[in-house]
Amino acid sequence: MDFTTIDYLKDGNPRQKSAYQALQRRKIFDILKPFDPLLVGTIPIAIDIESSDLDIICCYTDLDYFIRIVTENFKQELNFNHKLSLQNGKKIALFRFQLDGFEVELYAQDTPTLQQNAYRHMLIEARLLNEHGENFRQEIIRLKQKGYKTEPAFAHLLGITGDPYEVLLRME
Repeated sequence: MDFTTIDYLKDGNPRQKSAYQALQRRKIFDILKPFDPLLVGTIPIAIDIESSDLDIICCYTDLDYFIRIVTENFKQELNFNHKLSLQNGKKIALFRFQLDGFEVELYAQDTPTLQQNAYRHMLIEARLLNEHGENFRQEIIRLKQKGYKTEPAFAHLLGITGDPYEVLLRME
């Protein structure tokens, strides 16, 4: 599956199709194109639950420009908010807003999107879902419905100990 575009969502499950329509209607990926956006998380790999959001990662070279573009284009959206923080010494911009029944989360750092951990985790999880089959997928969803975050759910089912975020990256 090519996760570098959102085209695969058009032929996906009903929630993926709905996500595709919402993203296309607001031209989110067109607006964010200068920042190499990628949709990551649970919706692309069909392990989402009702509360799952649309996670879009971006890469900025000029943080102020990124903030300006996102604010100008999405400030009118319901529950629009943002924060800046430091993670591992890197400046992170996080925006949230509602869009056609989805919570959207834009996450930006100065690391290329194909190298960001969220994308890498998703690729590893997609591979594990393919390797372990539909019962495994359903168990991940069940754990998520019980409150597990995605990476800890995978670690739990696979019997992995330690930091699930780091352990999954070592499975790359």
